[in-house]
Order: sequence, then C-alpha cells, then structure tokens
Amino acid sequence: MPTTPPSVLDRDPAFALHRGGKLAVRSTVEVTDAEQLSLAYTPGVARVCTAIAEDPDLAADYTWAARTVAVVSDGTAVLGLGDIGPAAAMPVMEGKALLFKEFADVDAVPICLATTDVDDLVETVVRLAPSFGGINLEDISAPRCFEIEDRLREALDIPVFHDDQHGTAVVVLAALRNAARLTGRSLSDLRAVVAGAGASGIAVSRILLDAGIGDLAAADSKGMLHTGREDLNPVKARLARDGNKAGYAGSVEQALKGADVFIGLSGATVSEEAIAAMAPDSIVFALSNPTPEIAPDVAARHARVVATGRSDFPNQINNVLAFPGIFRGAFDVRATAVTEGMKLAAAEAIAAVVGDDELSADHIVPSPFDPRVAPAVAAAVAEQARRDGVARL
Repeated sequence: MPTTPPSVLDRDPAFALHRGGKLAVRSTVEVTDAEQLSLAYTPGVARVCTAIAEDPDLAADYTWAARTVAVVSDGTAVLGLGDIGPAAAMPVMEGKALLFKEFADVDAVPICLATTDVDDLVETVVRLAPSFGGINLEDISAPRCFEIEDRLREALDIPVFHDDQHGTAVVVLAALRNAARLTGRSLSDLRAVVAGAGASGIAVSRILLDAGIGDLAAADSKGMLHTGREDLNPVKARLARDGNKAGYAGSVEQALKGADVFIGLSGATVSEEAIAAMAPDSIVFALSNPTPEIAPDVAARHARVVATGRSDFPNQINNVLAFPGIFRGAFDVRATAVTEGMKLAAAEAIAAVVGDDELSADHIVPSPFDPRVAPAVAAAVAEQARRDGVARL
C-alpha cells in the first residue's frame, strides 16, 4: 500500500505535472447531430470498413494507423533506472509519445507489455501492428533488443526503430561530424574509443563505422572488444571484427592514449589522466545519465569539445533531435522501413542545422527546441527513403 499521500507527492513539480498522465485522446471530427453520428459510426462507417476489406491499402487514408506510432517497452532498461517493470515504465513511454506530438506532430500511443520473453514480445507487437504505421521500441534490455528489432523488421512492412540504439547513434554522429568540422578534421581522421557495448554503444559504434570513421574500438565491462576474445556474443564479435584495427586488448584508459574521441555509454567512470593522455583537440562525449563518465568541467581542462546527455551542460546529445523527424519523414512517404541510409541522412540533416556562424565548442548540436530540426530531418529522411526504394508515396 502507498505510504505517501498524493498531496505530499504533488509538492514535487514532477509529480504534479504527471498527475493523471500526460496524454489524452482527442477526436479529429465533430459529432454534433444525428447525421454526423451516422457518418462517423453506423451506418456510414460500414461503407469505409467494406472498402478497406476489399483494398487494405485504403486503411492508410481512412484510419489513423498510417500516421500513428506504437511506443513499445517491457520496462527492462528504463533510462538509468534499469529493470523497473512495465507499470513504472509508463511515465517514460507517455513522455516519448508527448515528444512525438510536440516536436513533429506525430501521434503516438505508449504500450508497456507485461512480458520479457522475446517470442512473446515479437508476437504481441506483430498482432498489434495493423493499428499502427510504425513501431518505436524503447527501453528494452540488451542483447534481447537486437533480436526483437531484427525479427520485427523482418515480419512487418512498417518502420521499426529502437530509439535507444538508433536515435542515440544518429545524434552522436551528427555531433561528431560538427565537432570534427570545428577542429578542422573529417570523420576519417578520427580514432574513437567507445565505453559501453549495450544497445546504444553497439549502435553508435556501427553508425560511426558506416559513416567512415578512421578507427573505432569499443569496450564492455570486461575490456576492449577484440578478435582474440572468446566470450563475445555474435553482435559484439562482429563489432570486434569490423573495428579496432589497432587491436587494443586492454582497458578503455589504455586505448584512450592518443585517441581523438571518447564516447561514454556505460555508466562507468574514466579518469582525468586518461582524458589528458588523448590527442590534441580531443573530443569527449560523456553520455551516461545522470552521472557522466567524467565531470564535464574536468574533461574540458583537456578536451576541445565536451558533450553530455544532460540538459544542464552545453552540447546535450538528446534523442529528441532525431526520432520525431525520422518518423515524420518515414510517414510522409509511407516508408516500409527505416534504412541505414535514412539514419545517416537524419544525422547529416541535424548537423547541417548548425551553420558555420553558429558552430562553437559549446554548440555542436542544435537545441531540441530549434524549430528547424524536425522539418530538416523529415525532409532528408523522406528523400533518402525514396532513394533506398522503401517509399510508397
């Protein structure tokens, strides 16, 4: 039984804001007389249903499905809170749905599932899919999240996007492009070390390799991923093969000596001495929340550019820069998937919002409230969807 009365909880502005939830259903048509009722519901609705039964593609035009996202979680990896279950995950999923609407006018429905079984999760989402135009997977623990996304992408002809992986990856790539531009380099000039090989760490590493970074070595809790390790799951083993050209086999701090970029996605810590040993004009993205791998003011003593995942420091790496516009663009062309090319295009669009006259060590990514971001991302994603052959419009 709860021990704290609501009146006490509501003294905290976070509880006050969340009371009653953050979402509601609003009708898009008025029903004020019998004629409108007969069109919105029976008997008029039967004509629409019959037409869709004969031509299922009409559902995209005559229902909300094609413009609505399901935000799906099992509550096993919620923010920095871990496995807190589906009920406790709901405020986050409501928040995600709110951000879809506020930043890109995309409708979204939070769905928290009371199962952690991979087969059950996949089957449930597949059964729900006819009601939605896209699936945004959220806060599902690794390595299960990789299999779930892969199986859903194979089973469904609508966009499936695991934001913890790909939203983070898109924004990191955008930020790193601009940090490199600020320091007079390109991605191909950079050697990066990634601390963390969970969902976000793997996705960030993969998108940076796809984008042409010079070299990248990632680490998990047991040390650097390299081809000599026999304890790696298939996802980590592939990353060890594709990256780490120099063959680093020790600790993150050893690999950081002379490195250009540190990206922290692990919740661990890195010492000031390790950051000081990096190359000149180094770039530090300490992205763990709420506690970065190294305090930003400490990292700034040695690094040219410092970013975090927090809103109270410059250069916040915030997924809201990516996912609303990505789904907006995918929906605008009724894309059947979110391709790797669409993710790269989204990163390019985010980076391009920051012009040469705006670019500085404290401003390598736009603000989440910059109204240019979502339209720019949507346009780039839609165009790339056409190029990749996944657009239906």
